[in-house]
Parts: sequence; structure tokens; C-alpha cells
Amino acid sequence: MKRMASTATSEEYQEAMAKVTLVERNPCPNGTQIVSLYRSGRREAEDIVDLAKEIQSAEIQVKNNACARLLVIAEQVKFLQEQARKILEETQTAQDLHQAACNFKKIPGHIYHLYKRDSGQTYFSMLSPEEWGPGGCAHTYQGSYRLEHDQTWTAVEKMQQVNDQLKWARNLVESSGTKRADLLSIGGAGDSEAMET
Repeated sequence: MKRMASTATSEEYQEAMAKVTLVERNPCPNGTQIVSLYRSGRREAEDIVDLAKEIQSAEIQVKNNACARLLVIAEQVKFLQEQARKILEETQTAQDLHQAACNFKKIPGHIYHLYKRDSGQTYFSMLSPEEWGPGGCAHTYQGSYRLEHDQTWTAVEKMQQVNDQLKWARNLVESSGTKRADLLSIGGAGDSEAMET
């Protein structure tokens, strides 16, 4: 080991010895008796202090590495919690929309318009606000939704985004090799050019 410019103090040496674990000494290696265990196992104080510092530095690096990896996991947990929250919100919205009053059979792929009466009752209509005529609808317009084939609902203002994501997913399934790698690249799902090709 490299010698320190200044000699280690007795206190530094004692602290270092408490941290350092030296290899057990064998008084008779390969059947040959060692004449002086003290001389063969002698270590300079600076060597012990250096060794203790190396151990301490390694422990700090290992802990820092563990903390960094745990932070990545924590971010992933937050992301998954946010995804779970969104799923629960979307599920509640879908259930509420299915509970809205309706006098016709709803067909997947069609857009329906939600209104609210003064009584608080919500109901679906096939007529958009523009289709009610000059007087308009007497009830409060709540939004327009497309019924999907999996019985979920997509708000009209989000339909383009959902359509783009579905198109990207279909392209990914149908593609192979380099094109698939391009679609999987960061931002691939939001890249309109990648989806159009």
C-alpha cells in the first residue's frame, strides 16, 4: 500500500483496527512453522488506516448506489400509483355513464351526447347540441362520448389521441425488424410520422 506522508496517530490506528478485518494468520502454512508470527504479520499503522479509509469509501459508494437504485424504484412506484388512480377514475366515469338514463340501445363505435335535467337526472341523447334546432336543448349539455367495444367511453375531445395510440399499437403488432425498433423508440407512440408510415 502507498505510504502516507504523515504517520497515523494512535487514535486513528485504534479506530482503523475497529473497522478493518485482517486475514486470519496460520502459524504453520503448508506444514512449515513460522519463526516469528509478529514479524510475518506486522503491518504499518499507515497501512491499517489506509485500509480502513478504503473500506469506509467503499461503504459510502455502495450506499449511494443503493439509494440511486431505490430512487428509480420509487419513481416507478409513483408512476404505477398514478396509473392505478387513472384506471380507477376512468372506471368510475364509465360506470357513471352506463348509469345515465337512456331510451335506446347503445351501439359500440357510436357517439352519444350527455345532458342533465334540472332534477339532476343525466341522460343520453343521439342529438348533439347543434342538432336540437334554433331553440336548443332545454337541459344542460354535459359532453359527448363514444362507446368503445370494450364498453368503456371516450370523450369526443380525446378521440384523436386514442385513435393515434390505437394506430401506433396496430402498426407495432404488424411491423417487424427495424420498423418495430423505430416504433418502440422514445416518443414513438407520439410520433405522427412513425404512425403514418
